[in-house]
This record gives sequence, structure tokens and C-alpha cells, in this order.
Amino acid sequence: MTDTAVIPRVGDPAPDFDLEADDGTRVSLEGLRGRTVVLFFYPKDNTSGCTREACDFRDALPRFGEMDAEIFGVSPDSAKSHRKFRDKFQLPYRLLVDEGHRLADAYGIWQEKRMYGVTYMGVVRTTVIIDAEGRIARIFPKVKVDGHVDEVATAVSEIAR
Repeated sequence: MTDTAVIPRVGDPAPDFDLEADDGTRVSLEGLRGRTVVLFFYPKDNTSGCTREACDFRDALPRFGEMDAEIFGVSPDSAKSHRKFRDKFQLPYRLLVDEGHRLADAYGIWQEKRMYGVTYMGVVRTTVIIDAEGRIARIFPKVKVDGHVDEVATAVSEIAR
């Protein structure tokens, strides 16, 4: 992310995207108009926190379906990595490929991170809800996995009213 990037806020138009999904299809924000969209950005396929979060969204998918909300996982991993992750954990929603981290940059969540004394750039776990008109309805920054999906479902139900 550059210092001049404008990080979107609640009420702003959501940054546009057109990304490859794990199943080879293309997913665009324009193609999702009229539906509530949940983008959960996660750092890496097949890691413990990311797996728990992805499986929590999997298990809660019927709740989101009742609210006509579409769920997408987004990470910088390849489509091949996403397919393996999806198949291993039977994830019923599409995983979007952000290999160049352009969408993560657009949301300001590609940031400097530190683990075990090592500094590197990566995705800060974040969930964004986009309303049916394509505006950012809610942002959950620096997500803690436990209980997060319930928070998102509650927010989606409030937005859907």
C-alpha cells in the first residue's frame, strides 16, 4: 500500500474488483450488485487461524443464505492452493485469488506484520460487508477468529432489514 492510498470507510463505495475464483470463474463486484457480499480476507490457506475462520463460515453458511448474502474468502494464495484448501475442508463458497494483493491494498489491509521478531508484509485478517448497492456497510478490522462469524451474521441481518 502506498502512503497516498485512500482507505475506504463505512458508507464509501466498495473498491471494485474482478478476481479469479478457486473454481476458475471470475467474480466481480459489479456482478454481485443487488446482493449483500461478505469478503473475509485471510492471510494463508491451510494455516490454523485461517482454517478455523473458513470452517466457521462454512458451518454458518445456511444462516447467510437465509439473508441472501454471498460469502467469499480472499487471500493472496493461488487458485491451485485455494482448490486444495476448499476440497480438504469442504468449503461451499468460492475463494478469490488476490495474488498481487491489489484488493488487499485497496482496502488498506496489506500491511507490515511482525511474527517471531521477523517483519514482513501480509494480509491483516479483516472482514468487509458490502451492501446491495455496492457500498461498504461494515468493516471488521484485525479479526479475532473466535465468535467472529456470529458477529458478521448479526451485522448482515441488521443490514438486510
